[in-house]
Amino acid sequence: MIKDNQKYFNRMHVVLDALVIIISYLLAWTLKFRTELFGHSVQTLPFAYYALAMVLIIPIYLVLYYACSLYTPKRVQGRRLEAANLFRANTIGLLVVILGLYMIKQQHFSRSMLVIFYAVNILLEIVLRNLIRYALRNIRRKGFNQKHILLVGYSRAAEEYIDRILAHPEWGYTVRGILDDHVTAGTTYRGIKVLGRIGNLMVILPENKLDEISITLGLNEYYRLEEIVALCEKSGVHTKFIPDYHNIIPTKPYTEDLMGLPVINIRYVPLSNTFNAMVKRIMDVIGSLLCIVLFSPVMLAAVIGIKATSPGPLIYRQTRVGLHNRSFEMYKFRSMEVQSPEQEKKAWTVKDDPRVTPFGKFMRKTSIDELPQLFNVLKGDMSLVGPRPERPFFVEKFREEIPRYMVKHQVRPGMTGWAQVNGFRGDTSIRKRIDCDLYYIENWTLGLDFKILFLTVFKGFVNKNAY
Repeated sequence: MIKDNQKYFNRMHVVLDALVIIISYLLAWTLKFRTELFGHSVQTLPFAYYALAMVLIIPIYLVLYYACSLYTPKRVQGRRLEAANLFRANTIGLLVVILGLYMIKQQHFSRSMLVIFYAVNILLEIVLRNLIRYALRNIRRKGFNQKHILLVGYSRAAEEYIDRILAHPEWGYTVRGILDDHVTAGTTYRGIKVLGRIGNLMVILPENKLDEISITLGLNEYYRLEEIVALCEKSGVHTKFIPDYHNIIPTKPYTEDLMGLPVINIRYVPLSNTFNAMVKRIMDVIGSLLCIVLFSPVMLAAVIGIKATSPGPLIYRQTRVGLHNRSFEMYKFRSMEVQSPEQEKKAWTVKDDPRVTPFGKFMRKTSIDELPQLFNVLKGDMSLVGPRPERPFFVEKFREEIPRYMVKHQVRPGMTGWAQVNGFRGDTSIRKRIDCDLYYIENWTLGLDFKILFLTVFKGFVNKNAY
């Protein structure tokens, strides 16, 4: 079974981590005392003293890696989360070692060498873990190192779970079949068969050939949930529950403990936290000021181009809906012929739109027309990163047609966003765009903002769907 493989893999992983810690430590010592890369340094303690410290550091760091969940399976764990856990473990490790040196009053042990070790170790650990991740995913794509699972209940949740598993063979999941009381045995969904009734668990579980049970019951069968969970746990097989109402709860539910009663909040928005909102606002102010200075030559060239090719104002102001459903005036470089308000409202821009000027088409393709929104960011109407704002007419239209559409107004709208870097820009699927916006809203971190800004440089500025 896969859990046996995981046990041996974890042991190997611990050995590799210990080797990386040794290499990082020796490399840091060499860089500090055998090169002048960090200035000329005099070694006041013999190497044996540093070697003894290394022997003590290795188990401390390995325990911290366990405590920071760095030996959990890598099937679906994200790189960013793993990197964040590495930073956390190494930061705690560095502080523990420095505190230990302070307590034994050792003043001659080089603190700067420890800082070099801290940086080198994080870098080498990230490289190691990404190499392991790459190797494991290639092995799983070829059909090895598979986790065999059985679904209990045929529902919308079961179909969506199967869709995601088949779309990601690198996760290494093999669905052995489905058990359900209301669907005929032999029925298939994307090659996965309904094997029989839920009662067959009594026969299947003792065979001990499964690594995981995924409960995917339909809403109308939740009365059986307690019975099925008890049966699965009695067998010792790891059990997961995939709710058939996942479309109304966040991907990372925020739960409260009400004297032993778990309470799930329907929507958790990290940016509703005052500290998070303050950090993001500081980033917006600093980032917008830097971008205004950086792109000022481009904006000056755009002004000259607009004036030279089309009569009318330089800046186009349009009412959009932002944070808490409040309207604001969004700025853009004018890329269309001057129109009446009635003409503007009738539709958004489509491919080969005759209203777009030749120079405007170039600005739209390169997103130069969006640069005045940096002043919207500075004012606080917008953020550098967030869901794109829409006109009031379309907000009223979509709020009736698309579930959860209005959730996007719980955060400031952005110049760029998760939807844009994933290609959902211009005349593309509104539903998929909203799915991306909701993912961003529920999973916001400062790291995700930086990732989106980085991807915008390569995917966001020039886009085939920007007309």
